Amino acid sequence: PHIYGKTDADAVFGLIYAQCEDDFPRVERNYVWAIGRLAEVEGEDQIYSDLRARLFMTQAEAKANYNKSPEWLKELCDAWANGINYYLHTHPEVKPMLLTKFEPWMPMYFSEGSIGGDIERVSTRRIKAFYESDMSLALNEEGHSLVLDHFEDEPKGSNGIAISGDLTESGDAMLLINPHTSFYFRGEVHVVSEEGLNAYGAVTWGQFFVYQGFNEKTGWMHTSTYTDVIDEFKETIKEEGGKMTYKYGDEWRPVEKSEVTLKYKAGEVVKEKTFPMYHTHHGPITHKIGDQWTATALMWEPVKALEQSYIRSKQDGLEGFDNMMDIKTNSSNNTVYADAGGNIAYYHGNFIPRRD
Repeated sequence: PHIYGKTDADAVFGLIYAQCEDDFPRVERNYVWAIGRLAEVEGEDQIYSDLRARLFMTQAEAKANYNKSPEWLKELCDAWANGINYYLHTHPEVKPMLLTKFEPWMPMYFSEGSIGGDIERVSTRRIKAFYESDMSLALNEEGHSLVLDHFEDEPKGSNGIAISGDLTESGDAMLLINPHTSFYFRGEVHVVSEEGLNAYGAVTWGQFFVYQGFNEKTGWMHTSTYTDVIDEFKETIKEEGGKMTYKYGDEWRPVEKSEVTLKYKAGEVVKEKTFPMYHTHHGPITHKIGDQWTATALMWEPVKALEQSYIRSKQDGLEGFDNMMDIKTNSSNNTVYADAGGNIAYYHGNFIPRRD
């Protein structure tokens, strides 16, 4: 599809509408998964995927992130929700599996354009063992989220090749974008607005930014990275008088405890399970290592991540692209870059130690 809009919000409205025309089931499922409601349509096996989503962000937190977003980003999120809802309004023959109305806070859950993203590296088996049985799994039972326990026989990921204008006959830089995804994993689009958007490339179903592609001046693509962007913290916990605290330095801090009730499909009926959720300032408690509760810290800044993903598509040169990358919320990817000035660049995923 080629989408044209007067404003960026108009373009986002048309972009998501066109995605729904092409493959509404994938758009919907990505959000059912992201917001933590997959068990309602796929059964109890998915309830720990849902719990994982809620451990890292509740619906109230998603709404709060939307409310604190800059006005231009709110307008894009509003246009996104309006575009999907208008598609459903004008296509009554389309029957959603679950989501009959899309809300503008939902993109806060799905700011990561790569396959799965960082959250997929948090084991649902470990979450189940902890929250269902208060037990730990041996590391050899379930790979550690911080360690690749083996290398694939056939490595997975993507290839990006950038050739400087200094090395080409034309003097123009060249960029090869080769994402290793299943054939229907992303849509291909051209989206234009009168506010400076003119991007062509791949969109992950349900997102309102060109994830990898090019505009008139710059091109960018992402390769998967397995660099360390996740931290785990073994917590020392004590319980006194019905209150739980954890040790941080020389102080004891309260463990935050909340509850979440998740629905799941069981045959033709929908049932519910209620879980506690524990958090320290490091992040949610996701599992045990030995007998120690362990918190997992992801880089979870949805507003900044959405800002970066959208701003990326409107850059016109290396300086602006550098400034955009300095937002530093592109944690699960490396980025390969080329531009019309003949420049090329390679960006590691964030937070790589600087070495000689």
